Amino acid sequence: MTRLAALLMVFVLANPVFAETRSAVGGIDHVGLTVTDLAASERFFVGELGFEKVGGDAEYPSVFLSNGAILVTLWRANEPDLAVPFDRKQNVGLHHLAFAVASFSALDALHTRLQHAAGVRIEFAPELLGGGPARHMMIREPSGNRLEFIHRPNADGPTVSPTAFPGSES
Repeated sequence: MTRLAALLMVFVLANPVFAETRSAVGGIDHVGLTVTDLAASERFFVGELGFEKVGGDAEYPSVFLSNGAILVTLWRANEPDLAVPFDRKQNVGLHHLAFAVASFSALDALHTRLQHAAGVRIEFAPELLGGGPARHMMIREPSGNRLEFIHRPNADGPTVSPTAFPGSES
């Protein structure tokens, strides 16, 4: 199976229109991220991305955050000083988490704000994804999780094209 055929199959299977007949599961309920600095990561999601704290668990240090559309759970590593940073090219796990952004201007404004956000490392500034028209940027939040912010004009959701997924640089 070619790479494009595999990506198209993933898109078809992930599309809610096909969920009833093609899959036993629907959309994503929530995403859980392990963090080394729970307070700094919470401040980032609340202060920079506009999420609100909706819960947590003191027994297993965590916070539950929502922006009304997405639920993100942040779980502190048991021994943060001994935590091993994720290597997206060597480890099995979450390569990155991608958030949709409403417009190119919102993407640019977010980039400007995150350039000055405590503990945030910008991997790359907004740029075309493949040949466009989508634009995206990639950052590391204060605990090192890799986050993508993307705007796809005139799209109801992700689309797959031969240039949508650049090679090894992603």
